Amino acid sequence: MPITSSAKKAIRAGKHKRVFNLRHKNQVDKELRAFRTAVAAKEKAVAAKLIPLVYKSLDKSAKSGYIKANAAARLKSRAMAALKKLG
Repeated sequence: MPITSSAKKAIRAGKHKRVFNLRHKNQVDKELRAFRTAVAAKEKAVAAKLIPLVYKSLDKSAKSGYIKANAAARLKSRAMAALKKLG
């Protein structure tokens, strides 16, 4: 149990941040899962339509601090490479 007022405030802030982190996590996971499914099924048109959504969710997550900027860049790069590999 927190004793100091700053520790109590940190707990409240953590609860607030958790909501936003889970929202970003679910959004990124949903977009990446849909994209990877399309790539695995070799559906280039569907995957190409999903790329902007993947980029948007990764950029928002990086901006909010859920993931680091380099991690977002790496995931975007790998997504585009997977799309180009489809032909």
